Amino acid sequence: MTTIQNLVEHRIASHFDPVFVEIVNESHMHNVPPGSESHFKVTLVSQTFDGMRSVKRHQAVYGVLAEYMGSPIHALALHTYTADEWGQREGSPDSPNCLGGGKA
Repeated sequence: MTTIQNLVEHRIASHFDPVFVEIVNESHMHNVPPGSESHFKVTLVSQTFDGMRSVKRHQAVYGVLAEYMGSPIHALALHTYTADEWGQREGSPDSPNCLGGGKA
């Protein structure tokens, strides 16, 4: 069975030649039905991002995933890094707790 997460992973891998990629379905943290695939955290490390500001990196990822945005993907938390930036980090940041949609 093909999942939205699989589609996102394939699309990102084929467009960004990632050094590291992690895609986490965080839908369970939100007010959505069980088994939903609507909220994702993407940590992406790619040499493609060398010389790009954060906004341009995010625009590039959104462009690649445009057909999935809105439906089925409702929210996408992006953490994009060059290989050098990633080498200075200790992993991707934690996501905040959801305060919307009746969770608060």
